[in-house]
This record gives sequence, structure tokens and C-alpha cells, in this order.
Amino acid sequence: MLRFLKWIFLALLGLVLLAVASANRDPVLLRLLPAEVDSFFGFGLAIEVPLFLAIFAGIVAGLGIGFVWEWLREAKHRSAASQHRREAGRLAREVDRLKSQKDEPEDEVLALLDSKGTR
Repeated sequence: MLRFLKWIFLALLGLVLLAVASANRDPVLLRLLPAEVDSFFGFGLAIEVPLFLAIFAGIVAGLGIGFVWEWLREAKHRSAASQHRREAGRLAREVDRLKSQKDEPEDEVLALLDSKGTR
């Protein structure tokens, strides 16, 4: 059922994007710098594209910037999680080591006392 809803949503989204694209086919001029600054520096970059491409490119650029921003913002959380995983592994190895040491008596007198107490 969820897969079916996903396909319906994607189909509706495709129809909306197609409608926006067909309604905004007029060409627009995109400039890197304003015309006055272009003449001051002696060069300018301008491209003529359909309006829907400019709209979609703006949406994609905004999503990309947002994803990168969040990835950078969450770096401290990923670092802390990695550190906690390493610490948990170290502690688990230490517990295993201590359990194996507990099974082996360190002193012969203690071993004799332990064996007499278990009878």
C-alpha cells in the first residue's frame, strides 16, 4: 500500500513539474553580474535559458546548499557517535579481559581457599 502511495505521489509531482515547465517556457537572461559591473570589469557572463530551467535549478541549488549545511552542522554529532562507539568497543574488550582474568586465580592461597569454600 505504501509503495502504491509513493508512486501516486511521484506521478502527481511529475504532473505538477510538467505543468510548471510548460507554463514557463519563455526565455530569460541570467547574468553573473549586473550590467554596470560587467562594463566596469570588462567581461560578463550571461546565458539565456527557459524560465522553468532557472526555477528548477534554483530549487536544486537550494536543496544542495541545505544538504551541505546540515552535513557540516551535524559533523560534531557524527564525531561524538564515532568516539562513543570506540569507547564502547574498548570497554567491551576490557570487560572480556577482566572476566578471563577472574577465572584464573592470581594467588595459590586464594585458589586453595576458593576450592575449600566450594565443597
